[in-house]
Amino acid sequence: MDLAGFDFQPRTRLVFGPGTLARLGALARELGARRVLLVTDPGLVAAGHAARAEAALSGAGCELTTFAEGCEDPDALVVERCALAARERKPELFVGLGGGSAIDIAKGAAMLLASGGRMQDYWGFGKTRAPLRPLIAVPTTAGTGSEVQSYALIADETTHQKMACGALDAAPRVALLDPELTLTCPRFVSACAGLDAIGHALETAVTKERTELSGLFSRAAFCLLAANFARVLAEPTDLEARGALQLGATWAGLAIEHSMLGAAHALANPLSARCGLAHGQAVGLSLGAVVRFNAEEPGARASYAALARSAGLAAPGEDEPAAVAALLAFLARCLVAAEISGGLGAHGVRAESLPALAEEASRQWTAQFNPRAVGRAEFVELLQAALR
Repeated sequence: MDLAGFDFQPRTRLVFGPGTLARLGALARELGARRVLLVTDPGLVAAGHAARAEAALSGAGCELTTFAEGCEDPDALVVERCALAARERKPELFVGLGGGSAIDIAKGAAMLLASGGRMQDYWGFGKTRAPLRPLIAVPTTAGTGSEVQSYALIADETTHQKMACGALDAAPRVALLDPELTLTCPRFVSACAGLDAIGHALETAVTKERTELSGLFSRAAFCLLAANFARVLAEPTDLEARGALQLGATWAGLAIEHSMLGAAHALANPLSARCGLAHGQAVGLSLGAVVRFNAEEPGARASYAALARSAGLAAPGEDEPAAVAALLAFLARCLVAAEISGGLGAHGVRAESLPALAEEASRQWTAQFNPRAVGRAEFVELLQAALR
């Protein structure tokens, strides 16, 4: 058997279960922190989650400052504002409470606090010059997997280019997974986050960087996500389904850490920046075309088929073409369940914009890991297929 090698070094402690937010203060003190900067957003303040986090931290004797300016698709400017608050308060620990955006803002602010400069200076990996303050990530959505990743995805405020800024110690020291926090997530946000996580599971399973280890995370993630995505949208108070979806998103995040992403995410970034689509919406609308395209490569086709069989979408003995067809049918059902029907054209993407979108997609970092080579011409083809 020809097995690809890997180097597995878990960096994030996982604490999972309903009600675990109450442990936040104790976890902070276990890390030796007294001064804490909580990074969150106005929606979570309004929902009461920020107050609960503050109470847990204050109850453990932490001196707390809250930065509540988090926003969707954060850019370098909001990270700089957060870093300014950090310089004033000198926290020993960051806590990111929210979706991937709040967690990424906290990671970025930790980089700027440690090494100065701007986020543009850290585009890539390993460019920080001093150790980062530790981070506890508390996700309130089930999607990005940022709670277990060593990268922050931050947009350049001028070009809107998404910059993946990474460092080994940017990975959160603790991911506190409390599915109760996802109960207040709006339906559209839950749908988009879930589609993003499904995209993570599918793309990590077929990238050029995939390994036996990443495949374990991809498969575990996809089985949980496939079984619970529509269930969460139909029964949003189902805490068991919420927890399963949250775990699936985290397993998919660990898969990204070991195998990267591919063409669907390369397409999603310009679609979000230029056409106003939510990230997960753009991923979901691109996935079908990307799976069809990648399934022409034998290894990717075999991996897709194996995922479909593992998740019960195809029978154990189903041949690869039939299993891939079952996977594609599942992706179509997910879009219907998410009420994101129709192709890209139904969501404001125009045919005349495809060449520019394809050019930008071809420059995205994740494109290089796709199992089939993708350049401008291939991205035009994928966008045309997804437009309908």
